[in-house]
Amino acid sequence: MLDPIEDGLKLIQSRPEGVLQSELWKELGVDSRKCSRIVKKLEEGGLIDRIEFKKDGIKTYLLKARQMPVNPGDLLAGDELIPCIGCELECIVEECHPLMDWMYQLAIVGNTND
Repeated sequence: MLDPIEDGLKLIQSRPEGVLQSELWKELGVDSRKCSRIVKKLEEGGLIDRIEFKKDGIKTYLLKARQMPVNPGDLLAGDELIPCIGCELECIVEECHPLMDWMYQLAIVGNTND
């Protein structure tokens, strides 16, 4: 079974400009009451901001995901820092050799820690 709270958060996070609450419930395939409960849990959890918004003269809310701080551990492969930090190269991610090497190290470290 899908988690409607997680699905709602992912949908909101996928739209940096935000999503209207009056449209969220339709996109999630839930009724407006269930959507209100989802939004309340996300807001109470500090994951989204709920901003009053008028659309066609009707009050609704614009829902925007909050920026979460980066976990420093996500920037390391073993003791190696992600090469993109401070990198000034214009590159294509799929063709960046330093990044690919770092990701390879991350996969090795992740598999040896299991």
